[in-house]
Amino acid sequence: MPKFKDTYNETIAKKLMTDLKVKNSMALPKLKKVVVNVGIGGNKSNPKLTEIVTANLLAITGQRPVIRRARKAISGFKVRTGDEVGLMVTLRGQRMYDFIQKVAHITLPRLRDFRGLDLKSFDQAGNMTIGFKEQLIFPEITNEKAEVVHGLEVTMIINSYNPEHSEKLLVALGFPFKKSVQVKEQNG
Repeated sequence: MPKFKDTYNETIAKKLMTDLKVKNSMALPKLKKVVVNVGIGGNKSNPKLTEIVTANLLAITGQRPVIRRARKAISGFKVRTGDEVGLMVTLRGQRMYDFIQKVAHITLPRLRDFRGLDLKSFDQAGNMTIGFKEQLIFPEITNEKAEVVHGLEVTMIINSYNPEHSEKLLVALGFPFKKSVQVKEQNG
């Protein structure tokens, strides 16, 4: 099976150039990086939580996560400066494309009652964030091995300042989106 990055360079980029009416391939929207975050705010009640979530992220992404610490103390959340508050993995290159392919073609179809991604998930810069309520939808994590169920967040950083261009890139990569209300009104 060819690598997903090669497929992007050979077929998807050419299709995007015609769809977006771009003459220069450098003007195409491209994935810069993918960031996977997990919050571990319940760390004080379960000291093994960091180890468990680290093992899960390592299995899901193929890369060891970095521990994120609190910069400020917030008494309402019982957080002190320097407390472990999250884990983060930044994927680039071939690992990023492999992870994106897995999310688009394996993980999202496994979601129950999934009707497509919402266009509101894009920010003004054209980046997209997808939140998963539990890590069990990834094929590397089995119900038997899961000691703790936790959510995670996947952010795709795209070098496009236009959310419509970013949407076309992700559609070309295989991500399913919900049909917009305007399209239904025109057809209906």
